[in-house]
Amino acid sequence: MSKEPHTACTASPTTERGFHKKFNGIKAIVFDADDTLWDCQTAFDAVEHEYCRLLAPFATPENVSSSLFETEEANMSLLGYGCKAFVLSLVENAVRISGGRVGGHAIGEILRLGKQLLDLPARPLPGVEQTLAKLYEEGRYRLAVFTKGELLDQQNKLRRSRLTKYFQHVEIVSDKTERAFLNLCRQLRLSPASVLMVGNSLKSDIAPALSAGAHAVHIPFHATWKLEQTADFEHTRMIKIENFAELLDYL
Repeated sequence: MSKEPHTACTASPTTERGFHKKFNGIKAIVFDADDTLWDCQTAFDAVEHEYCRLLAPFATPENVSSSLFETEEANMSLLGYGCKAFVLSLVENAVRISGGRVGGHAIGEILRLGKQLLDLPARPLPGVEQTLAKLYEEGRYRLAVFTKGELLDQQNKLRRSRLTKYFQHVEIVSDKTERAFLNLCRQLRLSPASVLMVGNSLKSDIAPALSAGAHAVHIPFHATWKLEQTADFEHTRMIKIENFAELLDYL
């Protein structure tokens, strides 16, 4: 995965004040998982760096990364998101970029790197657990997770994070779309206008929620996968904060 830093818009003071008033009607807060609750992208970056080293006899790191992204993008409709899809793309790309000359040892190393991703510690990012604990104890909002990826992998990361106890609902989908968000609202038996989405990706977390009629808080992460990048935008129902704990300032 080629990932590059992504900088999102900053809401104006007027937008923030208007958004704050609308919190009176919020009944549920929905959280993205990867790179919102815990660090995931850094591990993918490390794997890609090592992957480029393994394939150095066949191509430059830039060409390996570029070719890998093209492979992932082409496989997306069949393989979807997640570690297992990523590993299949790593292997396919290695065969392609080497012209079939990549050896069994290198393939074995690629598989080893991929399996490491399936055992990420999923340690909560700074401020995450303290904020969730306070929201849970106050009991004013229903708390839920809304994330995409491979079912077992996402379930295991949530379990290892030890954050499960704070959530009344967990939804793992193949892709985050407006329809998927609306379906989540139906399961919560809430109108989108009473739901707040919190996430790091403008494309996957924020835009679908806003399109469905919900509110959103964007917490940028220091790295963003290329497929997740999108143009910055502003919205009257969205604000940006710098760290997770700031969420309490608006609740």
